[in-house]
Amino acid sequence: MKTHILVQKHAFCNPSLTIKTKQQVYANSKLLTSFPTMPGAMTSYSRAPQVDRRTMGSVELLHMSVFSQSFSPCGRFLAAGNNYGEIGIFSLCAALSPDGSDTSRKPVLTFPAHDGPVFCLESFGGQLLSAGNGSVSAWNWGDLIKKNVKAAWTKRPEYKGGMEIPEINAMVANPRDNSLVFGGGDNNIHVLDLEHGVFKAVFEGHSDYIHCLSAREREGEILSGGEDGTVRMWDCRTSECIHRVDVHKYQKCARPQFGKWISCLTTDSDWMLCGGGPFLSLWHLRSLTPTSVFTLSGCQRRALFYQDMILAVGQGATVSHCLLGGQVKAQIPCTPNNVNSLALNTNSTEHQVLTVAGSSPHVDVFTNVSYRAFSLHF
Repeated sequence: MKTHILVQKHAFCNPSLTIKTKQQVYANSKLLTSFPTMPGAMTSYSRAPQVDRRTMGSVELLHMSVFSQSFSPCGRFLAAGNNYGEIGIFSLCAALSPDGSDTSRKPVLTFPAHDGPVFCLESFGGQLLSAGNGSVSAWNWGDLIKKNVKAAWTKRPEYKGGMEIPEINAMVANPRDNSLVFGGGDNNIHVLDLEHGVFKAVFEGHSDYIHCLSAREREGEILSGGEDGTVRMWDCRTSECIHRVDVHKYQKCARPQFGKWISCLTTDSDWMLCGGGPFLSLWHLRSLTPTSVFTLSGCQRRALFYQDMILAVGQGATVSHCLLGGQVKAQIPCTPNNVNSLALNTNSTEHQVLTVAGSSPHVDVFTNVSYRAFSLHF
């Protein structure tokens, strides 16, 4: 059981700061906004109190963080989840319109989805899947667009032991077998069969909680990164770990001052990007060796492959553009001081935008990856 909060461990690296209760967290809310609480193992450490939107004021907005994003299958809407357990639905058609106004950049729908922060959002099979406080809920996109809020279903695995219900920090859909894969505070990865609505497998092996997941659909593999500093590759058929990479043990990747935790992981064919405590690095998965290291300051939370570049975000109010060889090409300013989420809309050519969210009620919209056009806002 954890006895520390991640703000202490990851953001400040200050052993003198220890916050153990929810009340203390919010008594120190000004401090927390400098780097939003990382998804953690124990729900009580980072759960925000539920807020009535009708009475939400400037203080609540000041301390809002957006943790997750997902585009609708049609690409015309964006869902964003915040630390108050809310999901906001934004109309990209209205926001991108030449006649767009401040009102058109606010949610067309906001609703309470979870008791704690919404750390994960994923669109799959016509549904918006959300997770945060140990459970996963599904919302039909067709209903949400019509402003009808009703969960299609909610599932929670049977967690072992008598611990508090763990948060779900990472979630990814696997089209290969129509499953949903998620992991978090119980150190395990759970696989939900979406066709039959049952949990069919648990991947066990991480010694600490899980921060990130990525699916290699063609190979039938899931990759996971966690607090224990490892990236693990799992065979979906056997639920066995087939490879393990201790990123922090590679000297050119290691940053002992930040720790060994892995919070950022994505794949493209035979290539993997990972980072967190260690530098963000590009790995060839067949040889399991790093080919490039990106010496970005701070810890990276999200990264994605974009054309012949890599886009990365994390600590700091910038979106980093990196070349595959390791060079940092540009750093584009954004609104959040620290960024939790980075999403590229590939579902619509008409509304193809990059969106960036973090320690702010604003979601930045880039119509060109080198320029922030405007911001959506809760």
